[in-house]
Amino acid sequence: SYRSEMAARKVLQLTTNKVFSRLCSTRSAKPPRVLITGGLGQLGTGLARELRKLHGEETVILSDIIKPEDEELAKGPFVFADVLDFKCLQEIVVNQRIDWLVHFSALLSAVGENNVPLAVRVNIEGLHNVIELSKQYKLKLFVPSTIGAFGPESPRNPTPNLCIQRPKTIYGVSKVHAELLGEYYHKRFNLDFRCLRFPGIISYDSHPGGGTTDYAVQIFHDALTTGVHKCYLKPDTRLPMMYIDDCLRSTVQFMMAPKEGLSTRTYNVHAMSFTPEEIFAEVKKWVPELTIEYKPDGRQQIADSWPMVFDDSLAREEWGWEHNIPLEKLVEIMITNLRKVYTK
Repeated sequence: SYRSEMAARKVLQLTTNKVFSRLCSTRSAKPPRVLITGGLGQLGTGLARELRKLHGEETVILSDIIKPEDEELAKGPFVFADVLDFKCLQEIVVNQRIDWLVHFSALLSAVGENNVPLAVRVNIEGLHNVIELSKQYKLKLFVPSTIGAFGPESPRNPTPNLCIQRPKTIYGVSKVHAELLGEYYHKRFNLDFRCLRFPGIISYDSHPGGGTTDYAVQIFHDALTTGVHKCYLKPDTRLPMMYIDDCLRSTVQFMMAPKEGLSTRTYNVHAMSFTPEEIFAEVKKWVPELTIEYKPDGRQQIADSWPMVFDDSLAREEWGWEHNIPLEKLVEIMITNLRKVYTK
């Protein structure tokens, strides 16, 4: 009938108006201005690239205490920032009108064990500065955590999102501290704190940075240079891993996820788990002459206390996390890209 047709048209018009106004408001919504600390490490430069693609070059300010290469400087804003200097950070947040803070400054597991006092300062005092700053200026704060935030008492295969955490490295202890402090600041001060527990991250454009999972990057460099990989872990040591593109995507996706859908502030994210002998077998398909020597050192003890397989079902349920790159694809990407580097 005419009346029901008019009613249907009215509903359609209202829906169209709603969608249109939402699109307009999304377009006119000011993109967040992001500060990344420890920005010249494995994750910082990649995240800056992804966020600049989304929101524009000027919206992401990379920072570190080391000098950037000219190539990095050309990509967008860079400033000096020492996470141990509260006033220095405060000045950047105010002058650059920062909305999101991504805190990548940290000493990793194996490096931290060799210099505990420095790890305490950078990983714990540094965190105190950025979390207090984020509270003060109402910033959205992202702090990465790690498989190293678990210990030998945690279930290791699989390791759930919520379980006992008794890490045995200063790196792990500092990350559990960050998770708990972030949850506390969220409940107590309504700070929009977000944290992802990353597995070992594999990429071809940065050199291993002193972590326990770094053999999985080194093996590719060795395959294309010396032809011999000296592995500091036993052949059957299973650890969770992820290719850097999945890691960066999970970070951007999680930062943009509506807070209403989050039941917690810290999530496991996972892509694959493998052992040195499994990745060796995969790399050998591409470089048949590669050989491997196993010489376990102090890092073996660390690896034995970490998760073997990560349960990330909560991240998949609550904000739609999905990984894209399995082991075979990872090996193909690494070999193909590193070949270009080494044949220059």
